[in-house]
Amino acid sequence: MSERVITPRSRGFLFLDSHPAGCARLVEEMWQAAPAPERAPDGAPVALVVGSSAGYGLAATIAGLARAGIRGIGVCFEKAPTERRTATAGWYRTAATAELARRHGHEMVFLNGDAFSDGMKDQVADLLRERFGRLDHLVYSVAAPRRTDPDTGAVYASVLKPIGEAYRTKTLVFDGAGTPEVKEVETPPAEGDDIAQTIAVMGGADWERWVDHLADRGLLADGFTTAALSYIGSPLTDGIYRQGTIGAAKSHLEATARTLNERLDKLVGGRAVTSVNGAAVTQSSTAIPGIALYVGLLRGALGEAMVPPIAQLADLWDQLTGARPFEVDEDGRVRLDAWELNSAVQAAVTERWETATTETITRLADLDWFHAEVQRLYGFAVPGIDYTAPTATQVPWPDATA
Repeated sequence: MSERVITPRSRGFLFLDSHPAGCARLVEEMWQAAPAPERAPDGAPVALVVGSSAGYGLAATIAGLARAGIRGIGVCFEKAPTERRTATAGWYRTAATAELARRHGHEMVFLNGDAFSDGMKDQVADLLRERFGRLDHLVYSVAAPRRTDPDTGAVYASVLKPIGEAYRTKTLVFDGAGTPEVKEVETPPAEGDDIAQTIAVMGGADWERWVDHLADRGLLADGFTTAALSYIGSPLTDGIYRQGTIGAAKSHLEATARTLNERLDKLVGGRAVTSVNGAAVTQSSTAIPGIALYVGLLRGALGEAMVPPIAQLADLWDQLTGARPFEVDEDGRVRLDAWELNSAVQAAVTERWETATTETITRLADLDWFHAEVQRLYGFAVPGIDYTAPTATQVPWPDATA
């Protein structure tokens, strides 16, 4: 088994390697932080998490296992280790999640492949029919740069652009020595079919296709519930996010939820919602101009009062499983972001944003926390891990037959 010392090497917020032991410890921390069930579930609900290896999808998987006692399938797309490179962090996180699920007596299978493909949908449908039975819950959490349309073979690419005019915003960067700098960046507006392409990747088309695929095969249980994970965010990031191309995709996702909700209600007495999560440091969010600065300032204002993804997703599972009623806004969305968009919180963050410069940022934002959170995405900066010791990189994918 290949062992070597792995040190963090990055280009901006993108790390070139990940640390297997650190990723495993991080998963265990999330499991331990998940709120325990308030009552024993009536049997183990069958669940599918699409996008189960990172960010809110990972939190949904772990919270589903630890809080709701689910059994079922996780789908993700991760790269295996090679002789020269480690696996992606999501590969190691999935292996650790599978081991924890096994240790706690939960039957959970993880499939690695293109969630947008009909081949993966067929594989999931076959596995449900042969091993798990009809599906009670589906959580959809996919963030991807591109998607191939299974019907036409067309490849769509998502972009992070404002709509209508160029967008200037403050953003946070770190130099090679880790010194923070607040600078202004300008993002050109969407052009051509940028909006349509982004909607095709990040909107509701694939979520709806998953539901239709499983419904057509009679694999949805009575009372089936499904949620697609989303984000709205602060007015401070509105121009690049909610009012940009990604926001157009999120609006499409919400429209899809309304369509699915009507259809599922008639079909199986089911429910479809979007779940609006609060801010967190994720591999996807760090790519968006201004988001890193915003989240660092939010942490500076809130400190430990920030609600971590695992707690948010435990709340969502309570609603999906009927442990407590759905709580939705006027647009039918489950809101897990009230703590972030509270008017007093947003006023405090806005004040910090307006005065944030390279000279003031260290006292306005919690940069130690933010920098550590970015590293933790790849298994670094995790307490209790000896990063000077060799670690095994050739961790196998979880055995689907176990």
